[in-house]
Amino acid sequence: MARLAVLATIAVAMLVLLDACSRTGSHDDIRSAVSQLPQTLDPRYATDAASARVNRLLYRSLVDFDEHYMPKAAIASWRVLSPRLFRFTLGSEGRHFHDGRYLTAEDVAATYQSVKELPDSPHAAEFANINKIEVRDENTLDFFLQDADSNFPSRLVLGILPAELIARQHDFSQEPVGSGPLKFVSWHRELKLERLDDHQRFSFEEIRDPTVRVLKLVRGETDMLQGDLPPELVNYLKKQPVINVIESTGTNFAYLGLNFADPQLQNPLVRQALAHAIDREAIIKHALVGSSRLAETILPPEHWAGNPDLAAHAYNPVAARELLKQAGIKLPLKLVYKTSTDAQRVRLATMMQAQMQQAGFELEIRSLDWGTFFEDIKRGNFQLYGLMWVGIKTPEIYHQAFHSTSIPPMGANRGRYVDRQVDELITVSDWKNVASRLHEQLPYIPLWYEGQFVAVRKHIVGYVLQPDGNWDGLAKVKRNKFKSVFPGRNAL
Repeated sequence: MARLAVLATIAVAMLVLLDACSRTGSHDDIRSAVSQLPQTLDPRYATDAASARVNRLLYRSLVDFDEHYMPKAAIASWRVLSPRLFRFTLGSEGRHFHDGRYLTAEDVAATYQSVKELPDSPHAAEFANINKIEVRDENTLDFFLQDADSNFPSRLVLGILPAELIARQHDFSQEPVGSGPLKFVSWHRELKLERLDDHQRFSFEEIRDPTVRVLKLVRGETDMLQGDLPPELVNYLKKQPVINVIESTGTNFAYLGLNFADPQLQNPLVRQALAHAIDREAIIKHALVGSSRLAETILPPEHWAGNPDLAAHAYNPVAARELLKQAGIKLPLKLVYKTSTDAQRVRLATMMQAQMQQAGFELEIRSLDWGTFFEDIKRGNFQLYGLMWVGIKTPEIYHQAFHSTSIPPMGANRGRYVDRQVDELITVSDWKNVASRLHEQLPYIPLWYEGQFVAVRKHIVGYVLQPDGNWDGLAKVKRNKFKSVFPGRNAL
């Protein structure tokens, strides 16, 4: 780890000294270097973190959440007319799409109806309980449910699309039309957006190598980067006089995914052994940014539907080996772990590989480009994989990730986990016991909640960092008029 920090520092110093004045252009875009660009700009299909974060800026939803994870009105307020009937009334803000159309209840109805009818939308199962949607006037619509659901408003967080473009089968994935604070400009090598209120433009460039992202920030070739860095590079940035680093506790849940179609992983003793085979505290200490913490289930313990009583799965390689022997496994148990090619994710996988060897596992790491990796996960083409749930605000995630009806493409139950008791607990919204049952069953191996950070050059001000790492701060962030003539000169 120290060697990596030294190499990164030397690399930065060499490049800055060679070309302190280098800039990628003279435009006034606020530029972000990201580890990956979105997979889609159509909110009906978005499941990856980058897509979700950009789509929050491009589109407005009926409902959002407050700091206590409780649903609040976004573009619409609501009334509960009966346990199966919810009436939504659109407010005055956020009512104009970026192409000039006026957002009405017809657009809301068309958006949710289209999700229900799309055969390959990963969100379709979330709205299967909607019996019908009736538009009363341009500002009002009613949702009729098949079964009572007191949490129904918290489901309505999809970005609203224009009904006319839905009918034309417009390609929102590449040409989004929303009513959010930022609008789409172009997407070639970089993704470009523009803020409506002041025409400030933003560009997002995919730079997969974390050290290169740091180099570009220090040299002034990008203005900000958020997340996806090892702690030594974050600490390096903290020492640079032209860089501000902001950190906060995070809520994004990292986990080890398991494929229940695999006979070995169907065995609960093997899953228990996996839970004891990873020294999570050591990884958090040595490989994650500050404020990262242990996790036992998707929702953090401070969430209103969280379960703070879950006991941690302690690192115990001796117990893990014993469990594998009880399962009749000949040691070592060979498993294939898939991850992306992101350097930090490969590093974490390598650390787990060494730890798990002591616990009786032989882990083969296969790192794939993001697109191939994510497609493999959705198709169930894996034994083990590492991913993270980001931006989760409601316990409905349990339905999406673990209900038997949510197996892809109808949801995100990627491990093909089926448990009748979990289905029943989800149906009655008994979230605390859902978490307990999952903690016992281990359809995934819980890892940690990653701490959040953002690093910005000092002429970028007003960015507010969120615990889930969303990019909502771009709606308010500003660029100071003053700029350093030699932005990289005083970085060392």
